[in-house]
Amino acid sequence: MRIGIPSETKTLEGRVALVPAACGDLVRAGHEVFIQSGAGDKSGFSDADFEAVGVNILPDAADLYEKARLVVKVKEPIAGDLEHLKEDHLLFCYLHLAAEPDLTQRLLEIGLTGVAFETVEEVDGSLPLLAPMSNIAGRIGVQVATHLLHQPQGGRGILLGGLPAANRGHVVVLGAGAAGGNSARLAAAMGARVTVLDKRQDRLAEMMAIGPNVTALYPYAETVGEYVSKADMVVGAVLVTGAKAPHVVTREMVSSMLDGSVVVDISVDQGGCFETTRPTTYADPTYQVEGVTHFAVTNMPGAVPRTSSQALSAAILPYVQQMARSGWEDISALSKGVNVRDGQLVHPALK
Repeated sequence: MRIGIPSETKTLEGRVALVPAACGDLVRAGHEVFIQSGAGDKSGFSDADFEAVGVNILPDAADLYEKARLVVKVKEPIAGDLEHLKEDHLLFCYLHLAAEPDLTQRLLEIGLTGVAFETVEEVDGSLPLLAPMSNIAGRIGVQVATHLLHQPQGGRGILLGGLPAANRGHVVVLGAGAAGGNSARLAAAMGARVTVLDKRQDRLAEMMAIGPNVTALYPYAETVGEYVSKADMVVGAVLVTGAKAPHVVTREMVSSMLDGSVVVDISVDQGGCFETTRPTTYADPTYQVEGVTHFAVTNMPGAVPRTSSQALSAAILPYVQQMARSGWEDISALSKGVNVRDGQLVHPALK
């Protein structure tokens, strides 16, 4: 198989889909691997690092897409990428098509096969290619929001963990999966008072086990509204596999929050779980609604590309190896990951 790794073109996106060690395994298995020159630079991997394991360096995106049959990238293709994609390409990356109707239509017009990392699903219902980036996004969300609570950033002027004679900050986390669970753990470790809301009893028990400063509750609408209004920070990490995220937090709930509080919408890739969410980039990451700072960057893990690339590469390599062989469509997890094929919507959540 001819495998191509293009440079990412999303604003301030520094990740690379496969690190040199992973490419080396593919080369040793007999595959031809191509990478666009400079694709790994922001992650700390030079062209020489890739050349050392037998990867072919190509000068630009046009050459890369022309050579490749299996295109492995991180984020969804945008304008420049779409110019190079063809019907015979097999595209493997994060797609988040439920929140991107224009991109969906363009991929249908091209007619390629698109397999989305976020919908590759194992028999136990786990999402192995979404989990590592969700873990990172959950931590980044709390790290960034902690800074945004500082008064010079327009925040309430709160030290999240508090001090003797000073209150702890209150963090509310919506969803206790990979992203929400990591947000809750980090906020709790910083000493905040944490309230997590999730529908699954096993996840609520897991959150309660973090420590005595964590409360875990069922997300009744009334409960969500009550706790959001009391929060210094609200982290949204609600996921419906492949589908657009529901609006769990209404504009009215946001307006009930104190001025200078912060919301982080990790669900933004799937449309966002706050009614007030709109996608942002790291070039202009925040905005204000009703006196509340919103952080809704669509590629949060892109801020730590070295760490993210290593984690993502390790997760996707076994699936890339399967897709590089004939018969990959018969593998259940990958079959569930197919979003578009031959000009048709395939994934049930998109239909």
